[in-house]
Amino acid sequence: MVQIPNRSLFRQPEVCEIAQVQPYVLRSWEAEFPDLGVAKTAGAPRVYRRADVEQVLRIKHLLLVEGLTLAGARRRLGEESGPVAADVPVIDELIGRHARERLTEVKRGLRSILDLLAGVSGAAEFQLAPLTVSSSRARASVSKPSRGKPAPPRGAARSARPARARR
Repeated sequence: MVQIPNRSLFRQPEVCEIAQVQPYVLRSWEAEFPDLGVAKTAGAPRVYRRADVEQVLRIKHLLLVEGLTLAGARRRLGEESGPVAADVPVIDELIGRHARERLTEVKRGLRSILDLLAGVSGAAEFQLAPLTVSSSRARASVSKPSRGKPAPPRGAARSARPARARR
């Protein structure tokens, strides 16, 4: 168990000493874990909150002790930051009866959509159909070509005067 001094802010060298990691490792973790709050201002040293130091220690444990990859550690931290089981009755009161089952069904549906989009086998029985536009809307959105010069592509800036030749 690592003892963290009872302070609210820490400098980068202090965090590196507490976690026993090199500064470049800490900086790489900052890039991989966006929740790792680092206060960076121009010319000022990096400053970490106590919660950040605890998260650095948790990341180190997940990577070195449990042998997870950075992606696996990120997933695990995301799972751990989910709602606490002690709050379950409170949540059920807030969102009504059978809400947990409905949320589970929504979650299953979203996962099946992800599987479908990812091309997972077993999801091939479903196919997405293109959205049909009503004929009146379709006619309104199609522009007729004009006679003479072709119209510039959509989004192109129109100029009142001709472009000058560059020297």
